[in-house]
Amino acid sequence: MEQLVLQYKEFLYPLAEISACSLELVGILIIIVGSCRALLRLLQCVIKRQSFHVVVDLGKALSLALELKMGAEIIKTVIIHNLEELAILGVVIVIRALLSVIIHWEIRTEQQEHLRAAENETAKPEETES
Repeated sequence: MEQLVLQYKEFLYPLAEISACSLELVGILIIIVGSCRALLRLLQCVIKRQSFHVVVDLGKALSLALELKMGAEIIKTVIIHNLEELAILGVVIVIRALLSVIIHWEIRTEQQEHLRAAENETAKPEETES
């Protein structure tokens, strides 16, 4: 039985490390692609003189990337060897969770402001017609 557990650990630890690193890599790629996409859309809107809310687009990319990176941190709990590593991992997870909450709050606030601005713009022509 002990031999089976050791073989299982020999399989599980590298798999956990590869999975965590893969999720981290995908998260980083999402941040890069999302940032470039938001910047390009912002430049297009500046050139066309249109309004664009970069916070929403960039925030969604950052939020998704943070979720993947938190998933990687959860997987890393499998390969923790001592309490010091667990404490560091716990702090990292808490910081990423707080960042995620802040980003979701900013996205929601920006979307609500955008909706209010759109409602105000549609309400103005009706007022001038009366």
